[in-house]
Amino acid sequence: MKQLLLDVNVVVDLCVARAGSANARLAIALAETGGVALWVYAGSVQTFEYVLASEVYTAALANGEGLTRSAARSRARHLLARITADYQWLAALAAEGPVFEDEDPEDAQLQRALERFAEGSAGLLTRDKRMLARYPDRALMPEAFIEQQRHFQSSLPHIDFVDLKTQQAAIRPALERNLHRVLHHGQYILGPEVRELEVRLAAYTGAKHCITVASGTEALLISLMALGIGPGDEVITTPFTFVATAEVIVLVGATPVFIDIDPATCNIDPSLIEARITARTKAIMPVSLYGQPADMDAINAIAARHGNIPVIEDAAQSFGATYQGKQSGNLSTIGCTSFFPSKPLGCYGDGGAIFTSDDVLAQACREIRVHGQSKRYVHTRIGVGGRMDTLQCAVVLAKLDRFDQEISQRQTVAHRYHELLATETHGITRKEEREERVRVLPCDSVATNLRLLPWPKAHRTSVFAQYTILVEDRDALQAGLYAAGIPTAVHYPVPINEQPAYAHLCCPDCTPVAQSIARQVMSLPMHPDLGEADQQRIVTTLMQSEALCHHPEP
Repeated sequence: MKQLLLDVNVVVDLCVARAGSANARLAIALAETGGVALWVYAGSVQTFEYVLASEVYTAALANGEGLTRSAARSRARHLLARITADYQWLAALAAEGPVFEDEDPEDAQLQRALERFAEGSAGLLTRDKRMLARYPDRALMPEAFIEQQRHFQSSLPHIDFVDLKTQQAAIRPALERNLHRVLHHGQYILGPEVRELEVRLAAYTGAKHCITVASGTEALLISLMALGIGPGDEVITTPFTFVATAEVIVLVGATPVFIDIDPATCNIDPSLIEARITARTKAIMPVSLYGQPADMDAINAIAARHGNIPVIEDAAQSFGATYQGKQSGNLSTIGCTSFFPSKPLGCYGDGGAIFTSDDVLAQACREIRVHGQSKRYVHTRIGVGGRMDTLQCAVVLAKLDRFDQEISQRQTVAHRYHELLATETHGITRKEEREERVRVLPCDSVATNLRLLPWPKAHRTSVFAQYTILVEDRDALQAGLYAAGIPTAVHYPVPINEQPAYAHLCCPDCTPVAQSIARQVMSLPMHPDLGEADQQRIVTTLMQSEALCHHPEP
C-alpha cells in the first residue's frame, strides 16, 4: 500500500499524546521511511480543528491550566499547521458532497475520496472501529499497517525510473488551482492559459515567438510545413533519435538524409554535414539528445555558408539547457520541444511548442496549427489540427515556477552519478595520508564493460532528460537490475536508418558510430527527486552485476 489517507482521529493522535496515539505515531513514522504518500482530506479541516481544540481544552483543564476555548482553538490550529505541513492535501471534489443520506456523512466522504486511487493502492488509516467494520477492505488500524510495513521492509522497494508523483505533490496546490480555473471558465481550446504559457516560454527562451502545439512531433511537422518543405526536398538529420524526427520529414514528402553522430555527445557530427548538402537540401534538423544541445554554432555556420539553409533544432529533450549562454529552443531558425509527461518540462498528456524570432514563420505556424486558418473559416494554406489543449497548458504553467530548481536538481543527480561511476569504473580512491592514487576495481573487466559519456562541454549545459551510459552485454545487465527493483531503458536500440520503414533511405553502414552506440546505450533512473541513497544502491547493484564482471564473447 503506497498511499494512506489519514482519518481525523489519527491526525489528532499526531498532535497530542493520548491513549492509543503511540501506535498511530509509529505507523506514520514507518510510512514516511517506507516511501508511503500521506494524505489529509481538505474537507475535514473544520473537524480537525473542532476535535483537536476539544482535546487541547480538556487536557488543559486536567493539568490545571487556565485556557479559554478560543485559546484552545488557536493552539489547535497552530498544531495542525505544523503537523500537516509535510503531508499532501487531498481536495474535496463535488462528487463527495452529497452524502447526507449516509449515517455518517464524513466517513462516506473519506471513502468516496479513496475511490480516486487505483484499486488496492490506498487505504484509510483510522482508529475508528465503526469505520473499520463498515469498510474492512479500505480501512486499517495503525497496528495492522505496522505489521504490513515490517513484512515489506524485508525487501528493497522498487525505484522509479521517472518520478512524477513527488513532483506532483510539490506543485499540487498550483496544479489544482490552474485546472479548476480552466474547468470554471470553460475555454478548453486556445483559452487564456495557452497565451499565458506562450508568453512565459518565449520570455524564458528569449525567442520572439512561442507557438504551443499538440505534441513535439506536431511541432516538427508544422515547422517543416511552414518552411514549405515537401516532395523532392532533403532534410539532413541524425539516425540516432526517436523516430518522430525522421517521421515528419517523410510525412511532408521530403527525404531524410542521415548523418552519423559524435560519440562524445551522441548528437549529429557537424564535421560530416557539409559533404552531404546538395541543391535539394532545404533544412538541417539536429537533435539535442539526452538533454544537451548539439554543436549549434558549427551547424548554423554550415547552413549560412550554403545559402542560409533553415536549421530546426529538435529540442524535445533539451528544453532548459543552454549553449553559449543561450537557451535551447532559441539557437537557430526554429526550435521545437515536447511536453510529453516524462520530459524535463512535461504535461499530463501530449503537448509541444515551436520557437522562432521570424515573424513570417511564426504566423505560418499559428495558421497551420488551426487547419491553415488565417481567420475564422478562411483557410489560406494547408494545415493540421495541432493545438495544445488549455488543460495541458495549465499543467505546464504549474510546473514552470519550479522548473529551474528541477534543472539544478537534475544536474546534481547527474553529477553524483558521474562521480560514483567514474570512481567505480576507473577504481580511483585517494589515500589522504600519503596523497597517492591507487586502483581498486570490483572486477578486472569493469572498465572495459562500462563507459561514461563525457560531461557536457564548458559552453553547454544539459538538463539530463536521461542519464545514459555505455555497456556491454546490455540485456543481461538490464535483467539483473530489474530483478533488483531497478528499472532501466534504452534510448535508442535501433538507429532509424535500420528501422524497416526507413532502411531503404540509407544503408546502416553509412552511420557506423550510431550503429555501435545503439548496441551499448543504457539509461539509468533519472529525475530531480532521486535521492543519494537510491543512487548509491543503483550504482552498487550495477557494479556488482555478474553481467558487468565478465568479458563478453568476441
